[in-house]
Amino acid sequence: MEQEPPLVREIHPELIDELAALLEAEGERELAVCVRDVRLVGACGCGDDFCQSIRTTEHPQGQPYGPGHRCVPLLPSSGDLILDVVHGRIVYIEILGRPPLRRRAQPEQGPSGVVQQADLPA
Repeated sequence: MEQEPPLVREIHPELIDELAALLEAEGERELAVCVRDVRLVGACGCGDDFCQSIRTTEHPQGQPYGPGHRCVPLLPSSGDLILDVVHGRIVYIEILGRPPLRRRAQPEQGPSGVVQQADLPA
């Protein structure tokens, strides 16, 4: 059985909190709720040092999203945050010109397979 990609909120909780607040401020209530359940499928992969964008679904690189696609630009205090949404589902989080994302430490598994809480960054 293939394991699902991790939830973005488990790795970058501050990013998800910020996105939810910005979406609420833009009147995008449904997306503000949905953003808490997006998964980290992969990094953008462009290699630009100013880009930290996240793929939240599988999609062929360089291909348009097609019908039902819309961009949702947000107004963060720094840099750019833009969501690609297809039929109400967040498929890509564009993160440009922002300080490096802080990554939450992943819980460690003990010898018995029991998850132990790792120290989180301050």
